[in-house]
Amino acid sequence: MMKVVSNMNIVRKVFLSTLAVTVFAAGYSQEKITNVQRPSTAVLNKHYVGNQVPLQPLNFIKLPAGSIKPQGWVLKYLELQRDGLTGKLGTISAWLDKKNNAWFSTDGKGDHGWEEVPYWLKGYGDLGYVLNDASIIAETKLWIEKVFASQQQDGYFGPKLSDEDIKVRKKEIPDLWPNMLMLWCLQSYYEYSHDERVIPFMKKYFQWQMKVPDEKLLKTYWENSRGGDNLYSIYWLYNHTGEKWLLDLAQKIHRNTADWTQKNNLPNWHNVNIAQCFREPATYFMQTKDSGYLQATYNDFNIIRNLYGQVPGGMFGADENARRGYDDPRQGVETCGMVEQMASDEMLTSITGDPFWADHCENVAFNSYPAAVMPDFKGLRYLTAPNMVVSDSRNHAPGLQNEGPFLMMNPFSSRCCQHNHSMGWPYYAEHLWMASPDNGVAAILFSSCEANVKVGTGKGQTVSLKETTNYPFDESIKIEVSTSAPVSFPMYLRIPGWCSNAVVKINGVAQQVTFAAGSYARMERKWKQGDVVELVLPMKLSQNTWTKNKNSVSINYGPLTFSLKIAEVYKQMDSKKSAIGDSKWQENVDQSLWPSFEIYPASMWNYGLVLNNRPLEEQFEIVKKTWPANNFPFTQETVPLMMKAKGKIIPEWILDKYGLCDVLPQSPVQVSTAEQQIELIPMGAARLRITSFPVVK
Repeated sequence: MMKVVSNMNIVRKVFLSTLAVTVFAAGYSQEKITNVQRPSTAVLNKHYVGNQVPLQPLNFIKLPAGSIKPQGWVLKYLELQRDGLTGKLGTISAWLDKKNNAWFSTDGKGDHGWEEVPYWLKGYGDLGYVLNDASIIAETKLWIEKVFASQQQDGYFGPKLSDEDIKVRKKEIPDLWPNMLMLWCLQSYYEYSHDERVIPFMKKYFQWQMKVPDEKLLKTYWENSRGGDNLYSIYWLYNHTGEKWLLDLAQKIHRNTADWTQKNNLPNWHNVNIAQCFREPATYFMQTKDSGYLQATYNDFNIIRNLYGQVPGGMFGADENARRGYDDPRQGVETCGMVEQMASDEMLTSITGDPFWADHCENVAFNSYPAAVMPDFKGLRYLTAPNMVVSDSRNHAPGLQNEGPFLMMNPFSSRCCQHNHSMGWPYYAEHLWMASPDNGVAAILFSSCEANVKVGTGKGQTVSLKETTNYPFDESIKIEVSTSAPVSFPMYLRIPGWCSNAVVKINGVAQQVTFAAGSYARMERKWKQGDVVELVLPMKLSQNTWTKNKNSVSINYGPLTFSLKIAEVYKQMDSKKSAIGDSKWQENVDQSLWPSFEIYPASMWNYGLVLNNRPLEEQFEIVKKTWPANNFPFTQETVPLMMKAKGKIIPEWILDKYGLCDVLPQSPVQVSTAEQQIELIPMGAARLRITSFPVVK
């Protein structure tokens, strides 16, 4: 069964910095190489804005947008986004049409303007900052300027309610959910531009919120569920101004937000709400310092995964909403849910310091998310599942809750995911490195990049850290230090929970320290120009047995989960005809440039794995290939790893009456078919896949 994180020891670790071993290297009297569970928060970082008192100190602080320049396959993914759906959506989506758009009108009036603009803009803008793309930044600023201009005398900004809305809904204030998103756009914009207008703008808006009576605040479904995003922005502003009334507003927002602290229940079972809102108690913990709130976030994570997340890939079955009896790995999750989960994991790493959250972010980012989009990033699926053997335009309800063509690759696959997908990789890139409280820096997520970070005591010194790796397809990570003068600071390296024998080398010398799985290597020394750190994370085969899901199994190699390689046949469709009902094209757009695709299997998929009691290394063969010339490892043709295994066809396991892969048979399955060699590939490269396997006799 999947490992869960429910016991209070994890919460207690937030307050600890457990020192395992200290090494004093010859010639470096100040050098200390240690293994810690968390960084110490006894001191506060002098160079970056973290939590001000009385808020609980952050374990790690996000670097300002633009501090990290991605390279390698993450850069390739961002470039595909820029040239694909994210970068071009402003010219094709009717919801982003500037004409009569309430977000672009300066007075809040228009015939469209809800979540779509800020959903898209918060990823689109950060994409520009990460890539330092002048055209994207300029387009982002056009929208930001309209947001500034929309602020009314009372402090409210953005779209207004129409007279008809007020009459029909009997609601005096607009839905504040889209404004929560736009606040995040403003925060990233401020980090990148230092535009001082952001601070008084947000202050004036929050003063307006203070005047809204409780009985009228956050009462509609989306804003009530997602008030935690508003709460996070209040703390962001407090950390920049220190004005105590903002903490009173934070209490007000929390008490009017859906209760995500219930012991054995969730306020609702919508997949995106869960992935996004389960972090709200941990966010509020920063103010209360009540560990019960922190535990509530862990509890929410466990509730959904115990009931509906007994599947590989880090997500859970909720094809719109989680439903009793629909927990098989054929149940999908929205692309929205994947990117929201990644964002939650990144934030919780900062709040708690728990490496579990970074591990989980990688699980979703490497295994679930890549196959939810087309390789050229010009289409996406509304729903993607661990076991998915057809990706067509058929209505699969009630096998899936949604009624419509929600499994096909489509540039217009529902207006939420169509716009909200944009933040996934930009936010990921921005969290590769983070600042530590002790004026150091931490490698949180691993990818080739260059990070420019201010470190050290006093006024500090900016250093450049060049990271080179093909992780997660390779186990070696190299970090080169560039500094104008020697400078002392601690550098942290996350040791993933799956790795029990990590090795750290400094300038070619292996450090004689044991680094526990799920911890950090802390290296405090006077760093000089040309210093090189090498982190080796030996990858081993492992097996998850999903006892609550018919004793099915999934196979992992390090952080990668593997799926059956199914031959994929792509059928191009008319994207105008197949667009989801709430997705709209702008006028005069050439839809032929943005096709939809169905994907069908051209090989057998109904295999069970042949397993025995021998070590996994004797049952599976890992085959390493040349790194792809195009730097993109998430297709069947370019993936640099594959696995050979043994399987048998299960004849009775076929498509069901809804056109879906039928539910798993109970393992072990008795069959008389012949044993065959089968190929497995990383889950993220398999747009059709079986990932939870029955076990056959």
